[in-house]
Amino acid sequence: MPATGRDDGITGLTVLGATGSVGKTTLALARQHPGRFSIKALTAGSNWRELAAAAREMRPRFVAIRDESTLPELRDALSDLPIEVAAGRSGIDEAARRPADRVVSAIVGIAGLGPTMAAVQRGATVAIANKEPLVSAGRLIIEEAARCGATLLPVDSEHNAIFQVFEDENRDRIRSIVLTASGGPFLRHSVEEMAACTPEQALAHPNWSMGAKISIDSATMMNKGLEVIEAHHLFGFSEQKIEVLVHPQSVVHGLVSYCDGSVLAHMAPTDMSCPIAHALAWPERIAVPRCRLDLVTAGPLTFEPPDDARFPALGLARSALRAGGALPLVLNTVNEVAVQAFLDGAIGFCDIVRLIETVLAREQPATPASLEEIQELDAAIRAVARELLGEPGRAAGTVAMPSAAV
Repeated sequence: MPATGRDDGITGLTVLGATGSVGKTTLALARQHPGRFSIKALTAGSNWRELAAAAREMRPRFVAIRDESTLPELRDALSDLPIEVAAGRSGIDEAARRPADRVVSAIVGIAGLGPTMAAVQRGATVAIANKEPLVSAGRLIIEEAARCGATLLPVDSEHNAIFQVFEDENRDRIRSIVLTASGGPFLRHSVEEMAACTPEQALAHPNWSMGAKISIDSATMMNKGLEVIEAHHLFGFSEQKIEVLVHPQSVVHGLVSYCDGSVLAHMAPTDMSCPIAHALAWPERIAVPRCRLDLVTAGPLTFEPPDDARFPALGLARSALRAGGALPLVLNTVNEVAVQAFLDGAIGFCDIVRLIETVLAREQPATPASLEEIQELDAAIRAVARELLGEPGRAAGTVAMPSAAV
């Protein structure tokens, strides 16, 4: 069938998070294929200038910015164009509901959950580039997608890789799926060296150019833990059948192992243009001129198991997935708070995982049954995490831990 589902061959495209890394790459791909994509709606968090510039170029029918205080500036910047302008959470959700053949969901963090669900509920084809909605509300999203006839396409490089080599007709003959991890900037560092690192060092990923939050998640390897949970929901496999291998070269992005001994691997350059382009054009493909993999110059490809002692975040995520219920949401929420605290210089790098361990040990909330309950629980867990970060007597750069901490 045609990728667009339209006779004119033009894909109507909404980009949620248009000023972030994935959003900018998406718009760059649209520019490279004039006549293939028509931008219907764009959103941003607070960067109204970049959003206005993108809107002036791409001429969507609707734009929304989450930071309501910037609405007057955005409206003024676009006042000469026939573009509807909105703000706040409701404005972002409305952008997701607007007609478009494909919605790229690239809003970082739990903030992307509401708009992702809004797109799913209107039966859209949703290219999911943010881990957190599936981690926090995977069961609800998958159930709603089935109920509403929505299609979910993974954009994360690892999940997109598995998607490309996953033989659905042979699902019951798959032994395991394998996510690869670069190991981040601290792959060979000791715990002591990581404890002393600065945010600038943690942000310096050796292979990928990413936003701040996902870069820190890569450094702790929490990103791989979140990806295990995401893969569980996307592909329907248990935690035991989802493996992780450290692959420092980041050439092989995902593998599927079959019962006959075959292992199908997806290989590509370390460039998010490749998985984004696949999700935009699926089931067809579009050219991405700069994505060329030279196996001669790629060097030897090596693989090793993750070191759970130095990178305990992956084990925490697996434990949360096995326990189920609300714990994946708790894990994700506290991680967001802790990563921001580290970027702000309030805690040390190793304190990120320590804070997550502490809250997971203390909190056992009931499983939320709706989007509203998920959002309420997220807010409550954030308050718990921030209270721990702000406890009186906490020394600079450390997290105060109760005696019962894991």
